Amino acid sequence: MSERPAIRHVVFFSAKDPADVARIIEGLSLLADIPHSDVFEVRRNIRDDALSGEADVVVYAEFASAEALTAYKAHPLYQESINRVRPLRDLRIAADF
Repeated sequence: MSERPAIRHVVFFSAKDPADVARIIEGLSLLADIPHSDVFEVRRNIRDDALSGEADVVVYAEFASAEALTAYKAHPLYQESINRVRPLRDLRIAADF
């Protein structure tokens, strides 16, 4: 059995304007250059769930420790991503488990 990551980080975003989804993905993709995650993905929601269609974009990352997640959030690219995405997004829901 493979070892599970210490922390999984999942964030859902919705765009204020559907035309901005690609720009949101571009802004969130900056986070891939932060070295503290073991796995990092940004994907457009395929909206296959008939009961929930709020999220346009999903960020998924795995971290070896809480310290790695903290270092990820302290990196300058994290703030740059926020600066680019915040004006374009409506909903943001994050979960760390």
